[in-house]
Amino acid sequence: MTEHVRMFVDGDWVDGQDGAVFDAIGPSTGAVVGSVAEGTRGDAQRAIDGANRAWPEWAALSVFDRAAAMERIAEVIDGRRDELAHTLTLDQGKPLRAESYDEVAELITYFEMAAADARRMEGLMPPSVDANKRVLVYRVPRGVVSIISPWNWPYTMPAEILAPAIAYGNTVVWAPAPTTSICAAKLAECIEAAEIPPGVVNMVTGPGPVVGDEIAANPGTQTVGFIGSIATGLTVAARGAGKGLLLEMGGNGPLVVMDDADLDAAVAATLTACFLNAGQSCTAGERILVHEEVRDEYLGLLTARKPDPADPPLADGATVHLHATEEIGPAGEWMIRGAEGGVVWEHGHGKGDVAVRGPAVDLLLVMMGRRPSDSVETIGDGAVWEHWLARSGF
Repeated sequence: MTEHVRMFVDGDWVDGQDGAVFDAIGPSTGAVVGSVAEGTRGDAQRAIDGANRAWPEWAALSVFDRAAAMERIAEVIDGRRDELAHTLTLDQGKPLRAESYDEVAELITYFEMAAADARRMEGLMPPSVDANKRVLVYRVPRGVVSIISPWNWPYTMPAEILAPAIAYGNTVVWAPAPTTSICAAKLAECIEAAEIPPGVVNMVTGPGPVVGDEIAANPGTQTVGFIGSIATGLTVAARGAGKGLLLEMGGNGPLVVMDDADLDAAVAATLTACFLNAGQSCTAGERILVHEEVRDEYLGLLTARKPDPADPPLADGATVHLHATEEIGPAGEWMIRGAEGGVVWEHGHGKGDVAVRGPAVDLLLVMMGRRPSDSVETIGDGAVWEHWLARSGF
């Protein structure tokens, strides 16, 4: 499967102003699976202009009309489940049965939720100090919303913002992650097929520092929605200063197993946290702290779960970026090691680095080469496993 992805601007599929393209790479094979129009700042401006032209008429529709439009989008997506799921596996690398179909199902839910929430939109009638006056507080659309979305969930992450934005009467200019542009185009095709008016949703593909920066900073957008890394989010916030900002940025919190935990549930949660989407999640398990009273039982249950690629969440997909694969080790390598150097279980090829911080930690397990000294969020199957000492005072 190879195809050429164009931008969706003001209801038309167009190439970039200068005709430049970039390759779409399938992460599972490393092969070129398509070409993508490389947008410019001028292309982003065209999309913003289209969104501003479409906004007054779209905002003037009743909320019930817009809710019905959200349901039409959901219906189109439902009819294209197979195509969307296979594209996700090709373009992003998720395992088809274990994860891709689930993301498509969640995508449908987001548009259905947007329809339902829009119909329930409420205002207020607070009391007035003047008995002869009535005070009304009601919600109105903000205008043009710019969306900058990541590659780890290329359907659902943009839909988190896009669906409610247009359901509530805004129009959208969307800059998807370049590495999953084919997925973005498939979603835009569904929106077009649902007969959403031209200019209500616009998609501009290309480098984030170019098209993403333009839609964040351009005075033609009134609100900026961003999902991605902390560093990029801070840049987006600065460029969109003075606008409404919706920023969902990554974190690095530990998974904590307490002494009264349901250990079967804790093991299941651990595997999902570490391996879902090949670990490419802002909420991925990167550090696991285990209370010393349940350490042995927890590890026994964990190590009994031998890796089975057919068993979600261990049906591990490919990492999207080559540098991520190089950081965490060969994709598909799963390893747990004790500080004593004994391998508990492993799968795949290659070896992760084992790091021990000192005698105070009598158990340290490192998956995929992740080092405990790292304090920033990573994307990949990287997790540090520690024996949580009760005396730590946590």
